[in-house]
Amino acid sequence: MQYRTLGRTGIKVSPYALGALMYATSVGNADPGDSIRILHKGLDAGINFVDTADAYGDSEEVVGKALQGRRDRVVLATKFARPAGEDPNQQGASRRWIMRAVEDSLRRLQTDYIDLYQVHRPDPSTDVEETLSALSDLIHSGKVRAIGTSGLPPSDIVEAQWVAERRGLERFRTEQPVYSLLNRGIEREVLPVAQRYGLGTLVWGPLGQGLLTGRVRKGGANDLSRARYFKHLNDERRLDVVERLVPLAREAGLPMTHLAMAFTIAHPGVTSALLGARTEEQLDDLLAGLDVALTDDVLDRIDEIVPPGTDVGAVDQAYLPPALLVPALRRRPVAERSAT
Repeated sequence: MQYRTLGRTGIKVSPYALGALMYATSVGNADPGDSIRILHKGLDAGINFVDTADAYGDSEEVVGKALQGRRDRVVLATKFARPAGEDPNQQGASRRWIMRAVEDSLRRLQTDYIDLYQVHRPDPSTDVEETLSALSDLIHSGKVRAIGTSGLPPSDIVEAQWVAERRGLERFRTEQPVYSLLNRGIEREVLPVAQRYGLGTLVWGPLGQGLLTGRVRKGGANDLSRARYFKHLNDERRLDVVERLVPLAREAGLPMTHLAMAFTIAHPGVTSALLGARTEEQLDDLLAGLDVALTDDVLDRIDEIVPPGTDVGAVDQAYLPPALLVPALRRRPVAERSAT
């Protein structure tokens, strides 16, 4: 295993990381014992990075049990900010919630420190200085080693770096965006900005949430269509691109999964790609492609199918800023429109 440095933290991590969403019994594997065996197999193969979140059902509890006796050799990451209850204050990036959320995660993970604590999604209602101040206190107390974000727009990444510098606060050290053969939008700004500020980048969705496994084909049976998490599987634009990638993988002598994973970790701005294996067989397949390196010819052909910096459709859980979600933020009042 060739380890990479996580941004400028000095922490060494494997190019493949274990994403723990599928360890949640309500979402992925219903047997925690199976999930623990999968996690142990990944660790035994040399993977040393595990990423979970408080919003992933009981994933943190499963990870906590799995890491007993192995904790010190694992870089453990979790996230907060998504709703964790019906109370409106059990979410977001306020100091009030951060201080409660971290204690809950530490208890579930059965550990006294978190290596990387991440804001799961941007919280436009909270001043970034408020968030950074609270997270800085967690670092100073020893409960957190480094902090990061997930889905933060590039302009917000820059603003957070400036605020940290001006206020003497700890700064975000990582960003966790979506990235795959189908979603290359972060190549335009997010990855260059992350490289400029020395951020580690942990990409999720490298298999297109199942579309790049080779099992989902246009006109075929859709064995992954769980409506809550895989609504995109019927997106004709994405399926059309998959149909062009399948023969490319075949000509390169690679399974689709190996082509997809090798592509994500080939970018110099990407530190690690998160594996969402739900079964041991899936993990075995992905681990078998760890040493695959794509040739320039294959990368050039990928660029022809999906041009650099472009997205083919969107993943279900991608972050959309208020400017896109709230019509009033992109439309002048009727009176102003009629007066022009």
